[in-house]
Amino acid sequence: MHTYIIRRLLLMFPTLIGITIVVFSVMAAAPGGISAQSLVEGQNLEPEVKKSMEEYYNRIYGLDQPAPVQYLRWLNNVSPIGFTFDEQNNIDSFSFTKGSELGRSFVYGRPVLDLIEERLPITLLLNVISIPLIYVIAIAIGVHAATQRGKTFDVGSGISMLALWSMPTMLAGVLMIGFFASDQYWRWFPTAGLNRREVLDMQFMPHWASLTDVLLLFVSIAIVVALFISVSLKAGQGLRTAMMALLGLVLGVMMAGALPGETGMITYVVLALLLALCSGLIGYTEYNAFRTSMMGAVGLCVGVGIGFSFMQDGFIRGFMFDRIWHLLLPVLCLSYGGFAFLAKLTRSSVLENLLSDYARTARAKGVPEQQVLWRHVFRNSLLPLITVAAGLLPSLLGGSIIVEALFSIDGMGKLAIEAVQTRDRELVLSITLIGTLLSLAGYLLADICYAIADPRVSYE
Repeated sequence: MHTYIIRRLLLMFPTLIGITIVVFSVMAAAPGGISAQSLVEGQNLEPEVKKSMEEYYNRIYGLDQPAPVQYLRWLNNVSPIGFTFDEQNNIDSFSFTKGSELGRSFVYGRPVLDLIEERLPITLLLNVISIPLIYVIAIAIGVHAATQRGKTFDVGSGISMLALWSMPTMLAGVLMIGFFASDQYWRWFPTAGLNRREVLDMQFMPHWASLTDVLLLFVSIAIVVALFISVSLKAGQGLRTAMMALLGLVLGVMMAGALPGETGMITYVVLALLLALCSGLIGYTEYNAFRTSMMGAVGLCVGVGIGFSFMQDGFIRGFMFDRIWHLLLPVLCLSYGGFAFLAKLTRSSVLENLLSDYARTARAKGVPEQQVLWRHVFRNSLLPLITVAAGLLPSLLGGSIIVEALFSIDGMGKLAIEAVQTRDRELVLSITLIGTLLSLAGYLLADICYAIADPRVSYE
């Protein structure tokens, strides 16, 4: 294993060089190319100023030199060892401690590293929330669907996951903004950004006008959540289905009444029946963990709504609640397609191993079904999930370009689009370099996880 890891690490260097050469060549061969003249065009500068700007760009980026020399110059800058230059841009000496520099952006006029440090935490925040959510939901639904093959939950979850996976992210994001952030429907969420300007001057934690409001909120949440969980665990299927359907009916009527302007009767009927059907299906399912968690989440929302309805007008949500409020729609838009795909993948992998010989042998020896499922079958079913997880590290950098563009979030995905559109060579190459490093590291970690999950896998 150690020899394999060292060999893979050594192979990263020619891979990085090859990918950056391809990207650099494509940008250099594009119509118009990248030159000092192209960078100052359209700025309505005086001839003297324009000439000075061209000389500046040529001196800083070497744009007047041949493309191979420009690439070698960039490669020398990003390498921690290499040549150093004097003030006239001539080679001064060779140093092993000169450090790595990603250069300055053509468009922003700032160091590329500073831009990445600004945008990267935003994309990390989105992915750190969405990726665990994707895997938890996918594994829970996929494993249970495999154990209930051909039954109601398997068929229903399969149809639902296929419908979610088939819906484009762009369409889902536009619909979410149109219905839940527009003045024409329900203005429940913000349309863009990660926080409002005024919350930057507020304290981090939420603030209430009085201690009574805090106690009222927490008591209402505790009572309603406990009620919903107890109904999920102790009530019969008919009772909990009827209770959830009735709740959905009431919520549908309230949502229709919250629409601006005059609302027709058909809107009341459609919303009420739709929410009653969705809520009733949650109460109807026999999957205890899924049903209890969903009913608990519904109870939490209902408890918060009841608590806020009796509170005085003195609540300040603070920076934390405002950030959560802004993140709900982007995270939901970023997650639904992922857990829909992984749920189907998990079901197929678990189902294949449930029918294998070693699983039947374990059952014949008297091993409980839960141990067969989680200690034997699930471990061997992890290989497809590990393969998909290998792409998580580069996704942390790139994020979801569509989601960041739809919700006007200044993350790495949006920065990459801007860099390509403006032909910002230094920024494009730096993002490519970092993304390639993360991809190669992800594939290496996936290979190591293969050996951990399946002892049959060996790299010696």
